[in-house]
Amino acid sequence: MAHAHKLEILRGLVKFKSNTQKIWGVLILLSIITAVEVVLGIYKPESLMTQVLSMKLLNWIFIILTIVKAYYITWDFMHMRDETKALRRMVVWTAVFLICYLIFILLQEGGYIEGVYSNGFVKRDF
Repeated sequence: MAHAHKLEILRGLVKFKSNTQKIWGVLILLSIITAVEVVLGIYKPESLMTQVLSMKLLNWIFIILTIVKAYYITWDFMHMRDETKALRRMVVWTAVFLICYLIFILLQEGGYIEGVYSNGFVKRDF
């Protein structure tokens, strides 16, 4: 016998009556997050151009909103919420580690490339 999927999002804050309504609800949530990203990308508010941890605050907002979207896609559309706790943790922590590693690599390589353009040839021993 198949088990029913949970019909709520945002930790039970919004509840739906059917799977179809839930799919539309998650689609609307992801569309709102995407719209916020697009609006911020077009207008680029000057107040969000301050440096935070060697990167503009606007870039951090984009990274966080992208992670939130990836979370909801995995959690709802890939039915991760219905899996065991151990499997959920393996998937989530692996993704978190890889995202952090990617950010580290991008910042390192970006800093090196910027140094090459600014100062000419730069050599680093790692």
